[in-house]
Amino acid sequence: MFSNLATKVALKKVGLPSDTFDFSSWKKASSEGKPSKKITKSQPPTTGTSNNNDANAKAWPEWMSIKSLPLTVQPWLTPRPPPIPIADPPRVGDLAPLDRDRKLVLGGGGKKVIVVFLRCVGCAFAQKTFLHLRALATKYPSTLTCIAVSHSSPAATQKWIDLLGGGTRAGGGLVQVVVDEDRAVYAAWGLGLGSVWYVLNPASQVAGFKEKGWLGERVAGSLGATSSSSSSSSSPPSRVKAGGSKKGGVGVVAGEEEGGVVGPATTMGNKWQQAGAWAVDGRGTVVWGGKAAKVDDVMDLDAGVRALGIA
Repeated sequence: MFSNLATKVALKKVGLPSDTFDFSSWKKASSEGKPSKKITKSQPPTTGTSNNNDANAKAWPEWMSIKSLPLTVQPWLTPRPPPIPIADPPRVGDLAPLDRDRKLVLGGGGKKVIVVFLRCVGCAFAQKTFLHLRALATKYPSTLTCIAVSHSSPAATQKWIDLLGGGTRAGGGLVQVVVDEDRAVYAAWGLGLGSVWYVLNPASQVAGFKEKGWLGERVAGSLGATSSSSSSSSSPPSRVKAGGSKKGGVGVVAGEEEGGVVGPATTMGNKWQQAGAWAVDGRGTVVWGGKAAKVDDVMDLDAGVRALGIA
């Protein structure tokens, strides 16, 4: 229709190519491999495309892995469950629990003990608890053994303690620190993960805004931007008994790491971990203590000292 000579001349006068309305060229191009808009059954990808897809599939999980997240974000993620079920918290009159690996053994040597289970390092409420415990260790160096249990890594725990001025004061006693990254000791003492209300209730949030002792960013900054930095301690794994000497660094007794690998989500501890404190007499009997009611519940350790008959 548009292939006659008159049509070609007319097209040339308006500046259009003579094959503008030659639709046969479209069919030819389509037959030569250009994509058609016709809906057809999808074909399996070529080998090259498959390899590219496989590479992209591997790259995506790596980019979205926990290791790529900042250390200050990881404590808000749900951690791995502890290796044992969560027991009931010990009550007054019960014997001090024994954890699976005997990392924390109380009641030996007739020593009276205050043991506290901390939230994550950098927590302002954990800081207040630790400073109170250190003050008691300084005040009663010969009659009271003070132990703090941390579920953060040995490196993060030690850095946090250093930022707080160390585990001792001049002429004072030592606060022994047990690192329990897999939270097996926490579980043996009935401490699991708190609920959303336990952590984010309005009263706790208001109390948190008033506190100034949030050192998480400083601890994370010393360890590196992400958990790919080494967070394990060079100290050998150890256990602690009430009244025993310190090992594994200045005031830190390194816990046994599962398979020798520090999980990326445990470096800074976890925001959802419950805290608690107990007083245990020289026979290994619990005489005071319990689980913290909420994250800002800084327990009255002086009451535990009175229950031990020291103060």
